Amino acid sequence: MDLDGLDERIIGLLVADARRSYADIGAEVGLSASAVKRRVDRLRAGGAITGFTVRLDPAALGWTVEAYVELYCRMSTAPATIRDAVHRFPEVVEASTVSGEADAVLRIVAADMRHFEQVLEQIGAFPFVARTKSVLVLSPLIRRPVVPAHQ
Repeated sequence: MDLDGLDERIIGLLVADARRSYADIGAEVGLSASAVKRRVDRLRAGGAITGFTVRLDPAALGWTVEAYVELYCRMSTAPATIRDAVHRFPEVVEASTVSGEADAVLRIVAADMRHFEQVLEQIGAFPFVARTKSVLVLSPLIRRPVVPAHQ
C-alpha cells in the first residue's frame, strides 16, 4: 500500500494515542475530521492499520519475568506447526521464525521464575523441539511501536 506524507503523519499520531479523535488529528495535519476518517478507513481496508489497541506494562500487571527463548527443532518443522504449538500459551506474547541456528524465537512473560520454568518445560516437551536457549531480560531499554519508515 502506498502511503503519502499525510497518511504517515496520521498513523504516527494514532500510534502515539489510538484514542485521539479524528477532529484532533485533523487539526494537527490540516484536514477535516471526515477527511481523516476516510483516510483511516482506507488504511484499514488496505491492511496498513490492522486494529487499535493499548500498550501495557507487563510488570505493572504482575508479569515480572521476561525472556527471549530460541527454539531449535529436531526436524524440518513448518512455521504453522510452531505457531499452533505455542499459540496456546498466553505467556508467549511474540513468536517468529528466524534465520541463523535457531528455528524460532519466542518472547515470553511470566509471573515469576517458577512460572517461566513451567512454560518452558511444556514448550520443550513438544516432539519437534530439540532444545531451547533462554535469555532473561534485565531492563527493557527501548520499546516502541512500528511507525512508517519516513516518519
